[in-house]
Amino acid sequence: MADVAGAGRLPDLTGLLDTCQVGGFRADFVSWGFYTKPAWRNYWHRHSFHEVCLAYTGAGRFSVGGEHHDVGTGEVFLARPGDVHEIESSREDPLGIAFWGFTLRSGREAPGPDERGWWSGLTDPAGPVVSRRTGSLAEVVTALAGYADPVRSGYDAGLAGLGAALVVDTARAFANEDDLQVEPPPRDRPSQVVAAMRRHLADNLCRPVRVRDVAATVHLSERHAERLFREQTGASLMATLRRMRLELAAALLLDAGPTVTEVARACGYPDVRAFSTAFRQLHGHSPLEHRARSGTLHL
Repeated sequence: MADVAGAGRLPDLTGLLDTCQVGGFRADFVSWGFYTKPAWRNYWHRHSFHEVCLAYTGAGRFSVGGEHHDVGTGEVFLARPGDVHEIESSREDPLGIAFWGFTLRSGREAPGPDERGWWSGLTDPAGPVVSRRTGSLAEVVTALAGYADPVRSGYDAGLAGLGAALVVDTARAFANEDDLQVEPPPRDRPSQVVAAMRRHLADNLCRPVRVRDVAATVHLSERHAERLFREQTGASLMATLRRMRLELAAALLLDAGPTVTEVARACGYPDVRAFSTAFRQLHGHSPLEHRARSGTLHL
């Protein structure tokens, strides 16, 4: 587990992170903080919310009802709403914990007993209360501390995202592994690669572009990149580049401000005569005619 000790910096985030959206749920945070040396004891009590503790050092005992669990570094333990529990730190090796408490409310009809997902680890009263499947909890807790000290512009968006990750990773730690299995979303790798090549063309219309430049952005050979692009679009990379440049030119010419020469250069044509020839071949009229008729000649 990566740098559990960093979790010992978790501050009180009240007022900084009070709520966040997690899928179809809303999580409202009600407590934050950490315990460290000297040895301590948290006597029998219960909460109306989920209380979670991540042990980052030492050892101790976590008791829920009539069950007693030895806990230590790298473990996370959970008291669900209504669970009567206590935590007692070892005197010889004091237990250090980062803790957070939150309520979890569904924005839709409450999940049925046969409906499972990452949240089942929180909602199943018969589920485990101690886990070593901490995922990225230590890293998230450490990142939360970093966003809170010092507080800087954008802290609210950053904390909300980390808060959602904290809730999900907490629930995953206690969920049945079968409840976490989902079908991965379909990803069409060739389409994504072609989209990346089109973006490169669009972002560099005013610059010299060669096939090797486009291929390098998607880490393919020139031949492979050209073949894949042609298969999916029906046109070559350079033909597509020319069309995109001349379509941009047609839009820019509707503004009376820039000259034809300036439009040509903005579209990657340093030679205005070559630009005019290419424009006429695609649009059927010259750039000046296009401007004079406000781009309606093609209608």
